[in-house]
Amino acid sequence: MSIRIGILGYGNLGRGVESAIKQSEDMELVAVFTRRDPSSLKINTESAKVLSTSELDHMENDIDVLVICGGSATDLPEMTPKYAAKYNVIDSFDTHAKIPEHFKNVDDAAKNAGKIGIISCGWDPGMFSLNRLYAMSILPEGKDYTFWGKGVSQGHSDAVRRIDGVKDCRQYTIPVEASVEKVRSGSNPELTTRDKHVRECFVVAEDGADKAAIENAIKTMPNYFADYDTTVHFITEEEMARDHSGLPHGGSVIYTGKTGDNNKNTHVIEYKLTLDSNPEFTGSVLIAYSRAAYRMNKEGMKGAKTVFDIAPAYLSPLSGDEIRAHYL
Repeated sequence: MSIRIGILGYGNLGRGVESAIKQSEDMELVAVFTRRDPSSLKINTESAKVLSTSELDHMENDIDVLVICGGSATDLPEMTPKYAAKYNVIDSFDTHAKIPEHFKNVDDAAKNAGKIGIISCGWDPGMFSLNRLYAMSILPEGKDYTFWGKGVSQGHSDAVRRIDGVKDCRQYTIPVEASVEKVRSGSNPELTTRDKHVRECFVVAEDGADKAAIENAIKTMPNYFADYDTTVHFITEEEMARDHSGLPHGGSVIYTGKTGDNNKNTHVIEYKLTLDSNPEFTGSVLIAYSRAAYRMNKEGMKGAKTVFDIAPAYLSPLSGDEIRAHYL
């Protein structure tokens, strides 16, 4: 029997989730739910329906897990608790400082409904979070460092697009390699925000726009660029389409810890991702954890969960015997 999946939202992440479902033999995409006119949206799965979000009021018997692909960081705090009151849900909420508040809201709704709500599931937060916790638990005398990139930051790209005179932008986050090597050496360096990453922007300006003003607005933008060394390149629409149409990303978690008398021995743990498609990889993580949400709820579990609460065996389509025989 297939696990019946619904997707709420069909941007880049929604398409990534759909792609992951197609690669999973135990999954079936039932419907994509959109706030747009359903007739205007074309999806890649012929057997699935495209429906209005209003249809979610009465489809809880048709969907085992609802994957919520919010269009912005402000969507998920509203949408995930709302739908956790009817469905097993999963999201990729990534505003780290607000995760405890989001968890509580989803936990209240999911427990009342007898459902599972998995939040903040992707690669950071998500897979990177697991590796930080595993490393700290094994080597408590240590320190973790997270580097992102090289890759396209969709949030930073959107921030630049909101500047007057900007037609399009791709912003790449790039680790400072000298800082990465210092960390790998086990020396536990103290690194500032500027020490760890640089930002590179490729901007298509509108005709007649003041490029100097655009560049200054980018480099001085608080919370996005002001704390980083930032380079701005102005390019044509043709160059953007030719050279920057993809959404690659990745990064690494590096943890250095000490053991032995007087902490004489140094250990370095590194987990690294190099992703051709950020949304397709994130969608694949969400689908693996959707399998876990379905199984855990079938066992009677309820409430909000994060990747910290879920055993790896729940993620795999294989049986326990197969996992032990081939992966242990």
